[in-house]
Amino acid sequence: MQNKVNIKDVKDVVIRFSGDSGDGMQLTGTIFSNLSAIFGNQIATFPDYPAEIRAPQGTLSGVSGFQVHLGANIHNSGEKADVLVAMNPAALKVNAKYLKQDSVILIDTDSFLKKDLEKALFATEDPFVEIGLTTQEVVAVPITSLTRASLEGFDLDSKSRTRCKNMFSLGLVCWLFNRSLDVANHMLSTKFSKKPILVEANLKVLTDGFNYGQNRDMTVSSYRVETIDVEKGFYIDVNGNSATAYGLVAASEISGKPLFLGSYPITPATDILHELVKLKQLGVKAIQLEDEIAGVCTAIGASFAGSLAVTTTSGPGLALKGEAIGLAVMAELPLVVVDVQRGGPSTGLPTKTEQTDLRQALYGRNGESPLVVVAAASPTNCFDMAYWASKIALEHITPVILLTDGYIANGSSAWRIPDLDRFPSITPHDVSLFRSNEWSSALRDDETYARYWAAAGTEGCTHRIGGLEKDYNTGAISTDSANHQKMVDVRQAKIDKIADYIPELEIIGSKDADLLVVGWGGTYGHLREAIEKMNDAGQKIALAHFHFISPLPKNAESVLKQYNKVIVAEQNSGQFAGYLQEKISGLQLSRYNKIEGQPFEVSDLIGAFTKKMGE
Repeated sequence: MQNKVNIKDVKDVVIRFSGDSGDGMQLTGTIFSNLSAIFGNQIATFPDYPAEIRAPQGTLSGVSGFQVHLGANIHNSGEKADVLVAMNPAALKVNAKYLKQDSVILIDTDSFLKKDLEKALFATEDPFVEIGLTTQEVVAVPITSLTRASLEGFDLDSKSRTRCKNMFSLGLVCWLFNRSLDVANHMLSTKFSKKPILVEANLKVLTDGFNYGQNRDMTVSSYRVETIDVEKGFYIDVNGNSATAYGLVAASEISGKPLFLGSYPITPATDILHELVKLKQLGVKAIQLEDEIAGVCTAIGASFAGSLAVTTTSGPGLALKGEAIGLAVMAELPLVVVDVQRGGPSTGLPTKTEQTDLRQALYGRNGESPLVVVAAASPTNCFDMAYWASKIALEHITPVILLTDGYIANGSSAWRIPDLDRFPSITPHDVSLFRSNEWSSALRDDETYARYWAAAGTEGCTHRIGGLEKDYNTGAISTDSANHQKMVDVRQAKIDKIADYIPELEIIGSKDADLLVVGWGGTYGHLREAIEKMNDAGQKIALAHFHFISPLPKNAESVLKQYNKVIVAEQNSGQFAGYLQEKISGLQLSRYNKIEGQPFEVSDLIGAFTKKMGE
């Protein structure tokens, strides 16, 4: 029977998969995003996890989502959804605000009974009218019962059969977007390779879902999404945490220093530990410690022993690590601290995203305790910035804090495995560079002020370092006031000097802009899309996005002072804006701040920037 399908040709489309935590929406979204990448679409994803480990089934607090933005020229995971897969009424209610007026909603009618509506706090039996979804196209399919029927005769219990319903919905979505099932079949075969019956069951349900859409007489909008020609190479779908792990491994390989990770599990940073544990064959030593303090202290010990030492955490853990990071500053040891920011303070919003740890990263230690702070801008950029953080730590013998956040850590994009020849070399500033016969731990490079790092046990380099102040000339413990002032100055000068060794700030957008937008970290994709749309509409606007925060790029002051109007957009109460005004005398700027635990919305950004340009 011929389907009545209205095919829309679009540059991009946003699909949101949503249901209970146990409905498999993360897997469904991941497979569909990989399919789309293979079809030639750029992709960006955003998993939206509930804070509760397992909330009561069908309730609003237990809704788990996975958003996929695919098309051409994709910078972020998208805003309003063109297609919503809602496996129950709670998923529909939670995601109603993310839907476009002409969107398509696919629901499982088996999960929209009166009892299900009551769990989601609906007052009527018409949930669409109740929450104002009257312009959307609804595709109502009894997904659960069709899944069970599909698996009749399989040696699976009722619960296991029902769990396969996410594959039926994936089959329907693949039909809606004209996606071949071949790649999905391969991915499912790999995922469930140790349980052949699950492979067979999921493949059958997936195919039956696709065929159901193909054979039913349904009036529904479908989408033909613009593709792009991509640079040839080997691509994988990578999230920010995995990319961070790979960047650290690459830095270890290039520098010749073994990689050591001392860490304690914390949402949303734990996956970096999980990823590095798998890479023992590359000489990686990844250890889960009993707490945050033990994690950073073992890393400091590994640094003293000559390793590229790393510890990973989120905001609460960074607070606990503060004293030990101060020790690394005083002892002048290379150390990489990865802070995957989440909503705070305290336990806060563990599964949501913010940029609220900046001030803690810059100043969250006792005394004058300067170090380097850098920030990643996207899931794939996490690789680059982990590499840069390691390079700076090893070449300038200093702790470096790398800030990512929950949005880019869990979000993913298609990533081309890079050619490391394109990356800058890493030459650790160790005793191999010292050209005299009488080494001591106090000796410094005249150009960078970095001391010559000697791994414990290096012949002829016996020494002690620690948290007590040291004499500038001898390295012996000193309480002399003038010496302390000199050591405070030289530790700061070492950090300031790093500005000579990092890339300069670049401008994206109109070169003669009427407004300069300033951002940092994981807001990059939304900010870039906003300024591109505004420039396409004839407005003159530019973006300066910071990867290097302490120290600032050498040209930061000259760039920012070129513009009459500057607005700093960040997901906190203005921490970076205040920092810029501290560092750049006389800098005038305005601020755009949101702290909602969710990424920026491009439409809100465009409204705020347009208003500022009109002032």
